[in-house]
Amino acid sequence: MTAKELIRRLNDGGFNEQLTTLYGGDEKTLNAQIARWQKAVERFCESFPGHDELHLFSAPGRSEIGGNHTDHQHGCALAAAINTDAAAVVAFCESGRIRLISEGYGMNEIDLSDLSVHEEEKGKTIALIRGIAARFAQMGVHIGGFDAYVTSDVLGGSGLSSSAAFETLVGTIIDTQYNGGKAGAIEIAKIGQYAENVYFGKGSGLLDQTVCSVGGFVFIDFRDTENPVVKKHEFDFEKAGYRLCITDTKGSHSDLTDDYVAVPTEMKAVAAYFGKEVLREVDEEAFYQAIPALHGKVSDRAILRAIHFFGENRRAIEEAEALESGDIDRFFALYRQSADSSANLLQNLYAAKKPTEQGIPLAIAVSRLVLGENGAVRVHGGGFAGTIQAFVPVDKTAEYTARMDELFGEGSCQALRVRPVGGVKIV
Repeated sequence: MTAKELIRRLNDGGFNEQLTTLYGGDEKTLNAQIARWQKAVERFCESFPGHDELHLFSAPGRSEIGGNHTDHQHGCALAAAINTDAAAVVAFCESGRIRLISEGYGMNEIDLSDLSVHEEEKGKTIALIRGIAARFAQMGVHIGGFDAYVTSDVLGGSGLSSSAAFETLVGTIIDTQYNGGKAGAIEIAKIGQYAENVYFGKGSGLLDQTVCSVGGFVFIDFRDTENPVVKKHEFDFEKAGYRLCITDTKGSHSDLTDDYVAVPTEMKAVAAYFGKEVLREVDEEAFYQAIPALHGKVSDRAILRAIHFFGENRRAIEEAEALESGDIDRFFALYRQSADSSANLLQNLYAAKKPTEQGIPLAIAVSRLVLGENGAVRVHGGGFAGTIQAFVPVDKTAEYTARMDELFGEGSCQALRVRPVGGVKIV
C-alpha cells in the first residue's frame, strides 16, 4: 500500500477496527492514534523517499501485575500488555541493510553481512537491531533488509518495558516478512532476550519480552527458563469496572544499581545454603524450618526477601487462577497481600541509602486516601524509585489521575488498557 493510500485509509476509518483492538475504542484516543500513524507515514517518506509499498507494525509495552522480583529466581509472574506501543512504518528491500530511525534519535544502520557483536554498540539501540538480525540468521533465515521509521509512546524508565517493546517490534517485522511468521511469539521473545543479553550487554530475564510478544494478561512459569510455561488470560478489567493506572513519581534511578543487584544476590545466598542456585529449587517448608540456622549465616534482609519470594511465587499462581475464574475480589485480596509483601519483606519501595526520598511510599499513601476501600495500589516493577501501579474504579479515574498529576506533575499518571494482542502487522 502506498503512503497516499495508507493516509487516506487512516482518515477514512479503514483501520479503525485494528486500532481499536490495539488502543481502545474511545473517540479521543482513536483520533489521536490516527494522527500519530499519519505523522509516522509522513516522516517515513521524508526519511526514506522512493518506496511504493509500505507496511505498519506495532508492539506493546507491558505492566507487571504479580510476581514482584520472582522471575530471576525461576519463579512465576503475571503481567499484561498495555495500550502504549512501539509503532513502525516499514518498507522491505533486498539492500542487505537495515536502516531504522527511532523518533527523536538518529539513524541506525547495519550491514547484514556483519552480524558480529560490536563492543562499541553495547547499550545502544543499534546493538538490539544487530542482535535480533543475528539470531534470525543463526536460525537460517535470509533477511533482505528494510527501512523503518519507529515512534514509541512507551516511556523509557517507566517500568513499562520500552526496550522489550522495541525488540518485539523488530523481531515481528523480520519474522513476518522473511520467516513466514514461523518463529511465533515465544521464540520472538527469546530472540529479543538474546539480543539484549549478548549484543546490548544487559542480563535481562524473559518476562518483559514474553508479555510484549504474546499480549493480553500473561502468566509465566520460569521453572525451565529455556521452555517457560506461558498461559494467556482474557480477563477484562474495564468490564469489571476498573482502569489500570501507572504513576511516575519522578524518582531518580541513578546510583540504584546496587539496590537492584542486591535483591537476586541475597535471594541466591539463601538458595546457596541449600546447595541450590535459585530459590525455586529450594523446598519451601525446608526453608521455613531452616530460618533459625540461616540467621547469622546470611543477612536478615536476605531471609525476609526469601520469605517474600515463596509467598509471592504462590500468589502469582493464585492471582492467575482468580482471573481465570473471574473472581475479582479474590484477585484484589491477593494483589494487596503482594503489595504488603513488597513493602515489608522485599523492601523495594525506596533505597536505604536515600531514606528521605520516598516518592513511591508517598504515592501509595495518597492513592489509598483517594481510593479508600475501592481498587488497589502497589509498587510497580523493580521498585526503589520510579512508578506505582493502581487499579482504579472507572468512575474515579479522572479524580485519581488529577490527584497524582497534582502531586508529581502534569502527565505523571497514565490511565491504561490491557491490550489483547502482542506484536502484530497491521497491513
